[in-house]
Amino acid sequence: MKQFFRNLFAIVPVAMAATAPALAADAYPSRPVRIVVNTGPGGLVDFTTRLVAQEMSLRLKQQVIVENRAGGDGMIGINVVKAAAADGYTLLASAGTMAYQQVLKKDANYDITKDFTGIGFLGKSPLLLVVSPESSYKNAADFIKNAKANPNKLTYASAGVGTGTHIAAALYLQRAGLQLLHVPYKGNGPAMPDVMSGRVSMIFEAYGSGKGYLAGGKLKALGVSSATRVSTSPDIPTLAEQGVPGYSFYTWMGLVAPAGTPKEVVQKLSDALHAVYSNQALKERFKAEGIEDVFMSPHDFHAFMAKEVADITSLSKEIRLERQ
Repeated sequence: MKQFFRNLFAIVPVAMAATAPALAADAYPSRPVRIVVNTGPGGLVDFTTRLVAQEMSLRLKQQVIVENRAGGDGMIGINVVKAAAADGYTLLASAGTMAYQQVLKKDANYDITKDFTGIGFLGKSPLLLVVSPESSYKNAADFIKNAKANPNKLTYASAGVGTGTHIAAALYLQRAGLQLLHVPYKGNGPAMPDVMSGRVSMIFEAYGSGKGYLAGGKLKALGVSSATRVSTSPDIPTLAEQGVPGYSFYTWMGLVAPAGTPKEVVQKLSDALHAVYSNQALKERFKAEGIEDVFMSPHDFHAFMAKEVADITSLSKEIRLERQ
């Protein structure tokens, strides 16, 4: 009988250990979830993530907190989440920066497909080429003409080396055959005063946040980077139709977790994210801001990120973007 109880007590801990992961996954989330945004407040990723977080809170029945960790061209926030526990309670929301920096930063110490696991696509948005409202440019064709007549005398700002606004501008300039000096900032926000005053010639700004500057008369839009005109601003021509045929660029946003996060947890987060985009009112809000929602499963989004890394590697060679 004593031997029977010894065997029983030996089996129980093993059985409990085997079922613990399943129980933990079933209980998730049992406390607030944190989404780290690797940009400052008020930008496209921050705006989108905060709307999504509110809805995900309802779906997950737990508070979803958004925390801005800007700096280092997006690298600070990326590395905060890379170092976090793989338990689904610390996530990263980022633009394509998280794929671009891996290719363009010499000190990038992560691999997006090895150190993270995809949860889902948050959306994509075209960019506006904007200049000071005091500039004499009427359209992008005027800008191209002036830039060609003054090589390396005009400047363009960006949110930092390897960010979406940098890549969009560099690709546009290469396609248009222009030579401008790059002035990187710590985010698009800090660059705006210099663009508004004309101290910097131009910048690419996300459509949603750019619209506010246009409405307030603080910036002038010369064109949009989408393949076709945006339905909510049909008066803004595409850059492709103004002398750069075939050019288009969209900044995309996604949600990832540290590698090793349990599949059941990742799926719960994906389901909550998918449910968010079934909210028609939110879909209309995003549409008004020029944000297109595209549902992707965790597997598909992970594959998408891997392709983005491959594409930007190829593009950086084509337009001669050196690692910095």
